[in-house]
This record gives sequence, structure tokens and C-alpha cells, in this order.
Amino acid sequence: MHIRNLAASLAAASTLAFAHPALAQSLTDSIERDMPELMELYRELHANPELSMQETQTAARLAGLLRGMGYEVTEGVGQTGVVAVMTNGSGPTVLLRADMDALPVTEQTGLPYASKVTATARSGVESGVMHACGHDTHMAGLIGAARQLAERKNEWSGTLVVVGQPGEEVGEGAAAMLEDGLYERFPKPDYAIAFHDAAQIPAGVVGYASGYALANVDSVDVTIPGVGGHGAYPHTTKDPVVLASAIVMRLQTLVSREHDPQDPAVVTVGSIHGGAKHNIIPDEVKLQLTVRSYSDASRDALLKGIERIAKGEAIAAGMPEDKMPTVTVDPAFTPATYNNPELVERLVPAMQSALGEDRVIDTPAVMGGEDFSRYRREDPDNIQSLIFWVGGVSPENWAKSEAGEITLPSLHSPFWAPDADAVVETGATVLAQSALTLMQPGAN
Repeated sequence: MHIRNLAASLAAASTLAFAHPALAQSLTDSIERDMPELMELYRELHANPELSMQETQTAARLAGLLRGMGYEVTEGVGQTGVVAVMTNGSGPTVLLRADMDALPVTEQTGLPYASKVTATARSGVESGVMHACGHDTHMAGLIGAARQLAERKNEWSGTLVVVGQPGEEVGEGAAAMLEDGLYERFPKPDYAIAFHDAAQIPAGVVGYASGYALANVDSVDVTIPGVGGHGAYPHTTKDPVVLASAIVMRLQTLVSREHDPQDPAVVTVGSIHGGAKHNIIPDEVKLQLTVRSYSDASRDALLKGIERIAKGEAIAAGMPEDKMPTVTVDPAFTPATYNNPELVERLVPAMQSALGEDRVIDTPAVMGGEDFSRYRREDPDNIQSLIFWVGGVSPENWAKSEAGEITLPSLHSPFWAPDADAVVETGATVLAQSALTLMQPGAN
């Protein structure tokens, strides 16, 4: 199905409604009650994904559901973002966020509701589109939590801000919403909370890290000029291929010999391009790097080290001053995601109370990135944040993986099909319980 057919498809599914009356049930019982509708929403979103910053129909769908729950909803924030606000007396402001975008991946899960959408990515290449990172589960979980909080207004006091964010996969969505006045046009949060499905944790298990949870992510381009010529007469050239090779090898020492081994860092050269024929020495080679770190100080040291090494190796190779490599750092970097320890300490007992202690585990930080980090980074002295993992590996696949019978697909894989029921139900429960804990009357 092409993207132009998306509106009709979603309109046909718009009869989904959360029409059950509020019942005097526990949070877990109430969410279990809502699961048929939430899974219908999940399957709808999964079958109709949209690429980053193109999430128009997805945003409209979420906005309609939130309006029906009584939220004051604004669309088009940061291009396609959705902001829903519910004010319920005095108290803290809690922001709950889910990302909406999908990836240019052709789905191969074999699910009956697998995506058949195709679209053209920014690269100009047409491909399949798939929720290969599980953002469909995030949205369904967010809607589940939003409904519970709308029903349970007698249990909390404060202001709730529910955010459907575009463009996480390209690292632009959170920044776009903030630049569009998220914290000026709407209540500024005291707390920001989100979850992400996990391809390395059993289904329904929550993982959390205290302190740094995800890394700074920088994209760096290194252009290495040379003096080209015939491959049979290398002495008449300044070979940028040899220089690029020396730079790649020396870059490995940034982490292994210059960086504190107890402070994780990554410098990976993911792309090297130069030349077009066996016997021609080119006049340019280009490198593309991904650089991962946690603290701002570590990030600064790595980026400066890349520039120093590129120039130093060029000098050692005898390159003239006008042939020095250029190092360009993409300004749209993703900052490290930090979970405030005091917030973790406050919410983990609530998670354990809702799910049981055996379903809440301490997990190590990872070197992946998440632009959820920007919600706290905008005002780190006054905003506390937490992003937690929700395991998506089915019990059957987990057992096979532990026995060495299968290799689990990762996030972004065309084969990634989380145990969506477990992810949605667990994510909705923890989001709602966290908000209720933070906005409990008299608790702040």
C-alpha cells in the first residue's frame, strides 16, 4: 500500500473507541479491560506506518483519541507533533511522551497485519515502511495510560501533558517541538517519562538505569584531500587512501589509549569512500563516523581528538597545508539520555508494586541514542526525566535464545515483532502508575 492510501485506511479504522464506563478497578485490571481496544489500535498503527516528520495521519489518529478522553489537544507542534493537556488542580506537571515515526524498512515478520506501505525516504530511495523500532507499541501504551489518568482524576492532582513526538529516528522531533514553543505554549514539566520496547529483555519485564541510560550520538564526516595520479607511479601523488587508512587505525586509539576505560565511548568508522578504478590514485577519500559518549566532557575530547588525529596524520604523510583534512560534526546531534537517580529511586518501588519485583530489573546503560534526552536537557536544573525499557521478547523465543537455538532480531530489523500485548500492557501500566505516584495529592 502506498502512502497516499493511508488516510483512507486510517479513516476506515476510526471507529475504534474507548467506550467502556469507568469502573472501580485496580489500575492493572482496568488496563487489562482496555487491552482489546489498545491492541486494535496497535495493529492499525503497525499496518499504517509513516516516516519521520511525515506522521500526519498517525498524529491525527492520536489527537482524535485524546480529544475524546477530554484532553485539550494541539496538533502540528514541531511540524507533526501532538500535545494534549489535562489540568486537574494544583500540583506538579508530568509529561508522558511516545514517538510516532517508523523506519524505511521492508517488513518481513509474516504478521497478518504486517505493513505493506511504501514511501520515499529523504535519500530519495523508495522502500517499504515499518515500525521496526516498536514506536507503535509506544503509542498504544501512551493512549492506554492517558485513558487511565483521564478516568482516575480523583487519584491525582496537577497537570498532565501527553506528547506524540515526530522524528525520533532522525533525531529531530524533540528539538522541533521545543523550538516550536513546547515549554512556552504549554505547561513546562517537572517530570518527563517515556518507555522504549527492548529486543534483549523478556516480554513484560521492565528495565531501568539510574544516571546515564543512553549516549550522546554524533555523526562526523572527514574529507581527506590528496593529489591523484596513476597507480603505477605513486611517487608522483599524495595518496589519500593510504592517509585515510592511517587515520582509521589511529582513531582506534582515542578510546583504547586516551579515554578512561571506566567511561564508555565508541568511535566507529561506518563508511569509507574513495576512488573509482584499480589503477588510479584518487584525489579525495571520505569517511563517515558515529561517535558515542555520555558526558559533555567526553564528547568534547573525542571530537577534538578526531580533528587532531586527522590533521596529524596528514602532516606525517607530507600533505601540504592546503590539503589538510576537514572534519565536520553534524550540528543535529542527539544528547545523552540521563535518568535522574532521585526519580528512579522514587518510581522503581511503584513499578514493583504494580508489576511485582521480579518484573523490574536494573539494566546497564547502552550506547544507543534517544532524543527524549532533550526534554530534560532544555532545563536540567528543574526537570527530572526517566526512560525505561519494556521487554518485547516472547517467552518462547527467549527460551530458544537462551538455549542457543535462535538469534534474536534487534530493533530496526525487518524481522522484529515484539510480543506487543506484553509491551503495550506493561508500558501503559508503568506510565500511568508513574504519573499517579508523582501527582498523588499532597505528595510534592
